[in-house]
Amino acid sequence: MNYARHPARSNPETIPRLPPWITSGRAQTPEDVSFLSGAALSYLHVVLGHESVPKPLLRNRLALRAAEVCVAFSGRSERSGELRDEIALLRPGDQPGPAGQVCQMWMRAVERPVSIRSQHRAMPQHDPERIAVWLDQPHSGQGGPVDRAALVLGAVLADAPQHGAAALVLADAALAQALGWDHVIPLLAVGMMRRDLRKTDDDLRLACHEAIVTSVTEAARMAADLAQRAARLSAIAPKLRARGSDEAVQMFLNRDAVAPSALSSLNSDRSARRFCDRLVELGVARELTGRDTFRLYGV
Repeated sequence: MNYARHPARSNPETIPRLPPWITSGRAQTPEDVSFLSGAALSYLHVVLGHESVPKPLLRNRLALRAAEVCVAFSGRSERSGELRDEIALLRPGDQPGPAGQVCQMWMRAVERPVSIRSQHRAMPQHDPERIAVWLDQPHSGQGGPVDRAALVLGAVLADAPQHGAAALVLADAALAQALGWDHVIPLLAVGMMRRDLRKTDDDLRLACHEAIVTSVTEAARMAADLAQRAARLSAIAPKLRARGSDEAVQMFLNRDAVAPSALSSLNSDRSARRFCDRLVELGVARELTGRDTFRLYGV
C-alpha cells in the first residue's frame, strides 16, 4: 500500500490491545510458556494484518532494536543512535564498523522476503549452502514455529558460536517461514538474554518461548505507535506541494531514519532539508539526532 498517495484505510485506534493475561499470567510449566508464546504470536499476526500498521517501518525499527541487543551481547557500548548514524550516514563504497555491520545485517535481513538469497545478502560471510543447511535442519518441520526456530538457533550456535547475531537472524527467519510471514520480524533477538545463547535443547526452547512473550509485547506497542504516526503523516501528505513529495513521504514510511541527502526525488539538498523541517513543523516527523549538522529524521 502506498501511504503517500492513499491515506490509511483503517483507523489505528481499532488495532486490538494485547490481552493482559498473556503477559500477567504466571507460567508454571514449559507447556504454559509454550501456550502463552503461541497466544502472543497469534495476537501479533492479527496486528501485522491491520492495514494501518506501516510494516516496512515496523520491521526496520525492530531491526534497529535487535541490532542494539546483539551489539550489547558482544560487549560493545553502541546504542541505537550510534547504530542509526553508522547506517544512515554511510557513503557509497564505505563499510560500517563492527557494530554497524551487525545493524546493517539486521536491516538487510528484514528488507526483502525471506529466502536463502535474502539471508545471504544480509550475511555474505556465510555461504548460501550453509545457510540453507541451517534453515533446513533435520526434523525442523516438526513442532511449533518457536520450537523450529529454537532448533535453527541451536544448530547455528553449535556450528558458529561466535556468530550469535547471525544465529538470531536465521532463527527469526525460520520463525517467519513457519508462521507463513513473508518477511523476517525481529523477535527472538529483542526478547532474549545474553545468557540464553549458552543454553541448549529444552532450556534453549524454553528461553525462546519466554523471549517471544516479551518481544511481542514490545513489537505490538511499537506497531500501535507507528500506526498513529503513519496516519498523521498520511493525512497531511496530499497538502505537501513539493515536487517529489509522494516518494519522500513513502521513504519516511519505510525507514527508521532518513537523511535529507537520501531524498533524491526532491531534486536538491536544500529542498530536502526544507521538506524535512516542514514535516517537523507540522508535527508528523522528528529530528532524531539533536545535531545542527548531519541530521536524521523519522516519524
